Amino acid sequence: MLSGNCVLLLMRFLIFLCAIGCCLRSYAQQQVVCEGKAQGTYYIVKYLTDSDTSSRRKAFDSIFAVIDQSLSLYLPGSLINRFNSGTAVVTDEHLHAVITKALSVSNWTGGAFDITVKPLVDLWGFGVVRPAHPVVPPPDSIRAAMRHVGYQHLQLKGRQLRKRQPGVAIDCNGIAQGYTVDVIGRYLEAQGIRNYLVDVGGELRARGRNQKGLPWSVGIERPSGEDDEVAPATGILRLNDKAVATSGNYRRFFDQGGTRFAHTIDPHTGAALHSNIVSVTVLAPDCITADGFDNALILMGVEKGIKFVQQHREFGLEVYYIFKDEQGHITERYSPGFATYLEAAE
Repeated sequence: MLSGNCVLLLMRFLIFLCAIGCCLRSYAQQQVVCEGKAQGTYYIVKYLTDSDTSSRRKAFDSIFAVIDQSLSLYLPGSLINRFNSGTAVVTDEHLHAVITKALSVSNWTGGAFDITVKPLVDLWGFGVVRPAHPVVPPPDSIRAAMRHVGYQHLQLKGRQLRKRQPGVAIDCNGIAQGYTVDVIGRYLEAQGIRNYLVDVGGELRARGRNQKGLPWSVGIERPSGEDDEVAPATGILRLNDKAVATSGNYRRFFDQGGTRFAHTIDPHTGAALHSNIVSVTVLAPDCITADGFDNALILMGVEKGIKFVQQHREFGLEVYYIFKDEQGHITERYSPGFATYLEAAE
């Protein structure tokens, strides 16, 4: 008969073997990659599985279609467009989740992120209808649009979303892709998939590990210092159980009088952003949180943004800024915790 110590050692050994076996099984799974177009951009979903089915691939397209019916400004009959053209709607689960998060981020950031900015987005030429040659709007037009801007003009009571004044319109594009990434991630988890990377237009959610048993690798792109063309990645994020969102001013903009006006609109002033900040990358526990805060953090600026992240640890945020210094050189700064996930690109 085995002694008590021998039994204990045997049990520990068996537990160790089981753990090793589970790890080997997890990372011996095949990697499936699904790619496509959705929400005006690309999507890539990578996940590890013992066996794949075509129904899983079809499910991704179905998720995008259902969310677009709720949140897309490009579909005339979408729920968000019905709200914008009316006074109130009964929200579905998608619009309700996005509005709830948006109002929370607006409250915590003092309105630096505000989905009621749509009248200004349209006025500056960054909306659904985009002029061939956008120009800076007259001050009177900006002031008129500002009368309809302010998240306090929205009332979400139960499932009903209502305007507190006429003329209010919402644009959820600054947070919708992050939400979609989370929905796809939760779908995969409901299917028993624990190792995956979801990427929708550069907004990402990583869980578990890749096929090599390592954290998922994500490059941080940056523009060159001369013409703002995207240069090779200068940093690699090693991620598991984190989400990433990036807000940049080097893709959608116009120049007038030697000044660049980016698509990011300041809800407090009505002005399009023209600052030295090129992009902001935000880490968070989920992608809707990262996507909501990246817009606010780019408006806060480097110093205030990093301070905000450090003062509000309850959100689990880390931030990485790429900006031009006083000499016009591309440089970066990031919150202390960001370094945990960052390594230099080869």
